[in-house]
Amino acid sequence: MAATRVMASASSAFSGTVLIRSPLRGKPQSLSICFRNNRVLAQRRRLFTCTAIYNPQVQTREEGQPETLDYRVFFLDNSGKKISPWHDIPLHLGDGVFNFIVEIPKESSAKMEVATDEHFTPIKQDTKKGKLRYYPYNINWNYGLLPQTWEDPSLANAEVEGAFGDNDPVDVVEIGESRGKIGQVLKVKPLAALAMIDEGELDWKIVAISLDDPRASLVNDVDDVEKHFPGTLTAIRDWFRDYKIPDGKPANKFGLGNKPANKDFALKVITETNESWAKLVKRSIPAGELSLV
Repeated sequence: MAATRVMASASSAFSGTVLIRSPLRGKPQSLSICFRNNRVLAQRRRLFTCTAIYNPQVQTREEGQPETLDYRVFFLDNSGKKISPWHDIPLHLGDGVFNFIVEIPKESSAKMEVATDEHFTPIKQDTKKGKLRYYPYNINWNYGLLPQTWEDPSLANAEVEGAFGDNDPVDVVEIGESRGKIGQVLKVKPLAALAMIDEGELDWKIVAISLDDPRASLVNDVDDVEKHFPGTLTAIRDWFRDYKIPDGKPANKFGLGNKPANKDFALKVITETNESWAKLVKRSIPAGELSLV
């Protein structure tokens, strides 16, 4: 029998509810939110955590053992029903702030990702030829996705060499100092965008920072990143350029003059890919093998 572990968010200070409209269900859905002081509550049998920032209050349930083909991290609502981290967690929080879902914690190498072709799109470890995939070296930042975004593979981007989208949610590189957890939802603000071209496909990397980070107030655009996190943007670009080379593949390329675009451009990317996602879930665009549940 597969092992199962449940982690939940809880609040000792304030809790409320946000109504969202799910294109899949056609009626308002609710996600509880919680605010509390910066500390962690440990209780018997279950670990309850809540950051000082806004989080949708969702539970994550692990099925199977980590680093096996059966391992999955599912997301549950307050009633214990499965939800999709890609489709059901809201993107926008207002004032240029967004929800970010951690797939790969910093300083780890297992290539975890949302399974876009499985019901409820759980997080799993990617595979190749039936074997679990690992990066050749640790990734140095929290890495994951923006919910309710999609890079349309039928849409050519005239600004980035006419490259077509990679058929996935938009990736985020979160540069804060804390190490996230698989399935953790963080409140972030975008700072820059890198237009990676992976085997001809456009694979945006939004550089962002968690509002929990002590230096979050200091960085609001691409120039601030270089000032307060010197060398980080170059390190991110070089990491993603080179990580496939040890497997015998060519280096990835970058559009936009091989340079990071500013915050406004990053926000434009997020808006456009959110619009593409909306068309997808409304079935205005064929979903192919993608799960819309």
